[in-house]
Amino acid sequence: MTIRALPVPPTNTQVDDWWAVLVAASAADQPALPAPSRLEVAGRLCVAPARARAVLWAADGAQGVAGLLLFTDEANRHTAVLDVLAVRPDARRQGIGNALWQEVRGELLAQGRTSVAVMVDLGGPGQAFAESLGFENVLPMAWYTQDVPPPHAGRGAAVPVAPGYELHAWHGLVPDDWAQAVARAHGAMEDAPTGDMDEKIETWTAERLHAAHRLILDRGGELTTVAAVTAAGEVAAYTELVLPDPGGARALQYDTVVVPAHRGHGLGRTVKLHMLDLAAHRYPALRQIATTVADDNTPMRTVNETLGYRRERDAAYYQLKL
Repeated sequence: MTIRALPVPPTNTQVDDWWAVLVAASAADQPALPAPSRLEVAGRLCVAPARARAVLWAADGAQGVAGLLLFTDEANRHTAVLDVLAVRPDARRQGIGNALWQEVRGELLAQGRTSVAVMVDLGGPGQAFAESLGFENVLPMAWYTQDVPPPHAGRGAAVPVAPGYELHAWHGLVPDDWAQAVARAHGAMEDAPTGDMDEKIETWTAERLHAAHRLILDRGGELTTVAAVTAAGEVAAYTELVLPDPGGARALQYDTVVVPAHRGHGLGRTVKLHMLDLAAHRYPALRQIATTVADDNTPMRTVNETLGYRRERDAAYYQLKL
């Protein structure tokens, strides 16, 4: 067995092999979930985040793959994220996962990283493998899902919003004249639970917001932002919906933020309801929206429950100190 480093971006054949590993692993480990699409996989492989550098490996014969993201911003040069480590079900228990991990670990040490984090579904082989390597659960959470009603089942009327606010929606990049206000509102995320994660949260700016959103678009996905704004031009709350594959049946709810001074007016629920209406009409193939919420984030779990989100499966961020 040979583990080879892949170029970034990889070739089309290497993307196909990587995708085949993930589809096979998904079918074995999470058969109830839709398999990742090639467009989504290719986007993640070929376009790295603005604040990270990707390193990729594959086992011969498309038996397993691993992808590491090394942060490049100054605040996080001490840590990294294990984005993927997967082995085909028919090639497991042959040492391939450990061989891939040794390549990852060697790169982490060579780059002077003192920790690495990975998101793990609990109760399956990923958790057992992570714990065997010494990873520890530092942020318990869960995946929640909400069904998207057919367009004809929508209310057809505007979503009501508390007095003093109005709703704005932007498809794609947030316009320049609103980007700084959205970035400022993102600061409210600083009180969201992060457990014992080593990754440092940097202040958001209009430029960083646009870079994060442009990454989604450059990877072939689509993004909608819905915001509740005041007459003075302040963004009081917003939510983001991402379709990694615009033709897929499952979307991801990204950040939902309510600025502390504007809490208690139902704005989190309002922006999510408006987003749901827009998504149902824009994407006829969309059937489900998924999101993660930390177990300690009681306010957001409560909002989601009122919107019909159901707990799908337990997950966590695991972290290893090197």
